[in-house]
Amino acid sequence: MKSNIEKIEMLEKIANGITWWIGSIPSLIAHTLFFIISFLLPILHIVEFDKMLLILTTVVSLEAIYLAIFIQMSVNRSHEKIEDIQEDIEDIQEDIEEISEDIEEISEDIEEISEDIEEINEDIEDIQEDIEEINEDEDDEDHNERAKKVILKSSVSSNKNEIKALKDHILRLQNEIDNLKKE
Repeated sequence: MKSNIEKIEMLEKIANGITWWIGSIPSLIAHTLFFIISFLLPILHIVEFDKMLLILTTVVSLEAIYLAIFIQMSVNRSHEKIEDIQEDIEDIQEDIEEISEDIEEISEDIEEISEDIEEINEDIEDIQEDIEEINEDEDDEDHNERAKKVILKSSVSSNKNEIKALKDHILRLQNEIDNLKKE
């Protein structure tokens, strides 16, 4: 089987070469010279005009048949390549859709986390109020409680900033996906 495949590949290479050559300037020059020589032969009385026309017509007809075959082979190869590219595009579109769904899920998760943080903030505020009441009762522990309060507030603030940054990043990704879908 390998030899058949190699033979087919060799024939395809030859067909590609011929197709390329036929569409080149050297081919144009060669054909022009061939036709000029063909019509000069009867004028120079080397060949009869009828025989020259018969041979010329036969050669041109055979060339046209083979060119049609070579062109169709090129069209078939191009069609196969286009089908492969279309399959790749479909795969990329599916990947983009999956990424979009993942980003939507992440966005929902971030919203849930934001809600949880808001609840935690409310709980912290309640705890801080309780701490303030306790602090009023105990003057010695006042300094420690204030420090704890400041630390809790800074942690909550930091978490809020990180969540906002994540939301912004998700929005940018969604915009990029939308742009990719449009393209």
